[in-house]
Amino acid sequence: METLQLPLSILLSFLLLLLPTSSIAQNPKCSVQDQGSTLEVLHIYSPCSPFRPPTPSLSWEESVLQMQQEDQARLQFLSSLVAGKSVVPVASGRQIIQSPTYILRAKIGTPPQTMLMAMDTSNDAAWVPCSGCVGCPSSAAFASAKSTTYKNLPCKSPQCSQVSKPTCGGGACLFNMTFGSSSIAANLSQDTLTLASDPIPNYTFGCIQKATGSSVPPQGLLGLGRGPLSLLSQTQNLYKSTFSYCLPSFKSLNFSGSLRLGPVGQPQRIKFTPLLKNPRRSSLYYVNLIAIRVGRRTVDIPPSAFAFNPTTGSGTIFDSGTVFTRLVQPAYIAVRNEFRRRVGPKLTVTSLGGFDTCYSAPIVAPAMTFMFSGMNVTFPPENLLIHSTASSITCLAMAASPGDLNSVLNVIANMQQQNHRVLYDVPNSRLGVARELCT
Repeated sequence: METLQLPLSILLSFLLLLLPTSSIAQNPKCSVQDQGSTLEVLHIYSPCSPFRPPTPSLSWEESVLQMQQEDQARLQFLSSLVAGKSVVPVASGRQIIQSPTYILRAKIGTPPQTMLMAMDTSNDAAWVPCSGCVGCPSSAAFASAKSTTYKNLPCKSPQCSQVSKPTCGGGACLFNMTFGSSSIAANLSQDTLTLASDPIPNYTFGCIQKATGSSVPPQGLLGLGRGPLSLLSQTQNLYKSTFSYCLPSFKSLNFSGSLRLGPVGQPQRIKFTPLLKNPRRSSLYYVNLIAIRVGRRTVDIPPSAFAFNPTTGSGTIFDSGTVFTRLVQPAYIAVRNEFRRRVGPKLTVTSLGGFDTCYSAPIVAPAMTFMFSGMNVTFPPENLLIHSTASSITCLAMAASPGDLNSVLNVIANMQQQNHRVLYDVPNSRLGVARELCT
């Protein structure tokens, strides 16, 4: 395979197409009010996001170039969950960052303070940076002293035994945890959390007092996993452990999708696949991926590549925080080779960053179908390719799981999920996917 060394200018123009241009940022519809039990979901670089730099400066371009590096950090985080480690290894000699991809508006306290929290299906707890936090991003912090309903939980509270590494400080419950390459020290607290029109009193969350590293989402995180302190567990009576989201495309002008909480208003015509239970890693949403079809051909992949094993953590998960789908090495190589064959063996294949199947001539790409137990999901080319009009380069937007992590996990990532409604029906232990234009 020929490896193409591309000039930085071409690389930047290619990756900038994943984000909106400055003209898109003019007059964005950023004042949408969340209604009922449905919240607007924004991409971190949306024109409506305060975390997007005001102008497409070099630092913004550099942040785009780090997308694959951030994915690498995310995969390290997921691998650490699978392995049951509490500390995530950081590659030597370089800083690893893990930014959230999608954010939503949540209100905490009385009177309510708005926080733009990262949405994460592979985490349980909620936590926010609090006033006086040492090492937290300075964009916004929750002023707990201004809330009349805020309280610290005591050491003897049942919730204190449900966090990682709890300690006692003056009778209050404190805990430490790692996230990406960061470590966090927080008070275990309660306050009213308001999502769209729904106030949730006495919601338990971490009020961060100290943070190190660069992985902490600027205004906190809302965990949509299945653990005891997750949103699902704390709102069981209200939302019945059911939610769905529709993630907007990187290319959409308005750049917003939605998170719909509870069984009301969920799609009726949707196919489901069973959720698999991994007692060691209850947060992760495992499903049974059986096969992958490229065009009309089912690719020859050894069954061991998709096998679910709760002991090793191997199998397939849906994850909202990884950008590009990763398949374990034997599965990816087989899928990639069939994709190349279908596109045309005479075309020169080049590489770009972590993508090893790129073309500098126009291509006609086949659709790809992921076949799960009871459900097939066919991804059109827009969910499979990233394309640069400036340099006419097109790449298959998936990759092999990193070999240096001994990764056993297949991750269905958010670029492949875009413009689909993904429904998590935990009481019935099933996950559904239906095509939907999210924007």
